[in-house]
Amino acid sequence: MARREEYALVLDFLPNGRASEATKLPIAQLLGENFFTLLDVVIKPGIYLKPGDRVYVGRGSRKEVDHIRGRISFNDLTNSAQSQAKDQIRKLVLLKEREFVGFLNRAGSLNIRTHSLELLPSIGKRHLDSIINARESKPFESFEDIHQRVSSLGKIEEIFTNRVIEELRGESKYFLFVKPPAANEDDI
Repeated sequence: MARREEYALVLDFLPNGRASEATKLPIAQLLGENFFTLLDVVIKPGIYLKPGDRVYVGRGSRKEVDHIRGRISFNDLTNSAQSQAKDQIRKLVLLKEREFVGFLNRAGSLNIRTHSLELLPSIGKRHLDSIINARESKPFESFEDIHQRVSSLGKIEEIFTNRVIEELRGESKYFLFVKPPAANEDDI
């Protein structure tokens, strides 16, 4: 069964559509809550959205979204949506703190030379050793716990946010947090 987004956050709302399109449908660019999927959707007439609004994009009846036009890449986002993306991703990372802490507790080697934690920005061999030693003595419980026990790491929520953005931009070979590019249009 395909993993689908149920809810998404608005990154940008264009009430008159894009200037480059012949039909002037109200559209929005969204960021999925579960898999950080970037979506281009048509909004129902008379509905106005603002960045950060949460909308239902799952199957069945939708209050704000008329239909989903498809997945888009980070480069397809408007300038406004790109500037909103980091704040909205950070918001989701904080909301999903338990999942991200779990990742840090479970992460293992990808191959003989690379550990999956090394794919996170600013984590090299020194930080890798500190994280592994700290989690072996006791699993991490929160971002604050990580910060206290591996203080040289910096803000872990920023590290996760930057990794999600890197994956959305297509700058990564591995997808740790973002749903990989769609094989077909049903994979939203």
